[in-house]
Amino acid sequence: MVGMSGKRGNGEGSIYPYKNGFAAYAWVTTPEGNRKRKYVYGKTREEVHDKWIKLHAEAKEGPVVTSTPTLSQYLARWLREVVEPDLKPKTAETYAMHVRLYIAPGLGSKRLDKLTVRDVRNWVNTLLDQCQCCAQELDAKRDTPRCCAAGECCERIPSRRTVQDARAVLRSALTNAMTEELISKNVAGLVKVRSARKTKRHPWSVEEARQFLEAASAAHDPLYAAYVLILVLGFRRGEVLGLTWQNVNLDAGEITVQMQLQRINRRLVHDETKTEASTATLPLPEICVTALQLRKKEQELSKQAAGELWTKSDFVFTTRYGTPFEPRNFNRLFVARSAKAGVRRIRLHDTRHTCGSLLAALDVHPRVAMQILRHSKIAVTMEVYTHVPSESTRRALLKLGRHLGKQARK
Repeated sequence: MVGMSGKRGNGEGSIYPYKNGFAAYAWVTTPEGNRKRKYVYGKTREEVHDKWIKLHAEAKEGPVVTSTPTLSQYLARWLREVVEPDLKPKTAETYAMHVRLYIAPGLGSKRLDKLTVRDVRNWVNTLLDQCQCCAQELDAKRDTPRCCAAGECCERIPSRRTVQDARAVLRSALTNAMTEELISKNVAGLVKVRSARKTKRHPWSVEEARQFLEAASAAHDPLYAAYVLILVLGFRRGEVLGLTWQNVNLDAGEITVQMQLQRINRRLVHDETKTEASTATLPLPEICVTALQLRKKEQELSKQAAGELWTKSDFVFTTRYGTPFEPRNFNRLFVARSAKAGVRRIRLHDTRHTCGSLLAALDVHPRVAMQILRHSKIAVTMEVYTHVPSESTRRALLKLGRHLGKQARK
């Protein structure tokens, strides 16, 4: 600092007036091994002096980047060094997808420290109105164009929720850039995307669920037990396909949700569930026990039929050769079974909303249902139990469980 005498402090020869403030530099070694000047700027000499001291300390610790990267360059490093090591594989894949499809094409060429609120707002507005088939040249990549490249835009505009998610990924990346002191403010956090109106879902009634399960049972569907776990216990697709016999205790009537199977970056990944709250040991109602007993018997028959072609694993749900089920195939088989059962087509994930009503119909004690539904208060469970189905439906479901039990013991 310059004292009362006007003299510079020791080693401050490189701090000098610049534009409307001050600047300074220090010699650093770049990651490529070259010696270069790195500059810092500020409105006051004191501010620059602090930055200059910090820069010297940084230079002593190791290589220093001298040029500010573009947003695309920074995002590639962020995905590689922060997202992939710290987040679950499926989440990391989703982040990378948003960067590849939406963020990099629209903003990637901007310099990280020059990105403005206006840039982000214009990007959001463009996304909300831009056909992604045109933007990503999806139709042009086909052997025979049939929409956008043929002159008839299909108007494949991303949903408001997709745009919200893309903006959230950008905000997360810029938050990390602030932590690394590459930028001083998060411009993505200053741009809001209005929430879309929630789509009202219409899950199956207990009667429709019963009709579906009866049809799957009558057809000896190898995925019947999977459908029971999804509808009665609220299992997610990945949790069902990732289930191993090690986590099933039929004697104690318990099942542990611990692993999930997902296709990530073109390979099947058997990994822990997304959160600790997802991991739990649940009591098995009778219909689940009998369905799993039957599944065990069917798997043994498949193993005998496959002979040397059988792939050994501990998965509960496997193909006829013992390999794990492909997640997308599971969705297709669910849709096909729904059509054959004559019930409305719904999203696989929406079956979770029928779970509580089915437990009530199966005469599962509210305290047990509370544990299965992961409710923290019994009052919430009892709210579900007020919607009681018809007596005929209750009898049919109970009969279904007992019927399966007899089948499994044959």
